[in-house]
Amino acid sequence: MQYYYGNQMPLRVLDEAEFWKHQEEEHTVVIRELVDNLEQNYVNELKEWEKEFANAHHRVIRYIETVNRSNGQVSPALYKDIIQLITFCLQQSQQFISFCSTMMEESEPISTNPTAKVVLNHIIVESEYFIGVAQTILYQQ
Repeated sequence: MQYYYGNQMPLRVLDEAEFWKHQEEEHTVVIRELVDNLEQNYVNELKEWEKEFANAHHRVIRYIETVNRSNGQVSPALYKDIIQLITFCLQQSQQFISFCSTMMEESEPISTNPTAKVVLNHIIVESEYFIGVAQTILYQQ
């Protein structure tokens, strides 16, 4: 987490989302590269996840730029929009965790690859970490 924002919740939570959406986007590539012979349906779904994380990442960056341009004067409407975006990001991460869990349970190439299982568990833990940190920041308000 970067500390250029002091105690300003909108920038704190946006900064976390910016970092973790990019991480999750990269995680989709790691899984595809790590697991030889991954079923095509999972490859396709991971590519879709990659696009969705990239879109969320870009949306977060636009909000960071908007907040920075506002010189810390976040309107109630902008604040509400930020909360909605972060809520979306949290739901997206939770859905990705579920998807990763499903892959671990149902994919033969993953179930027979101990390294892939360790990596997927790590990816899940990182997404859970984002959810926990973002919720903590939101609830401190």
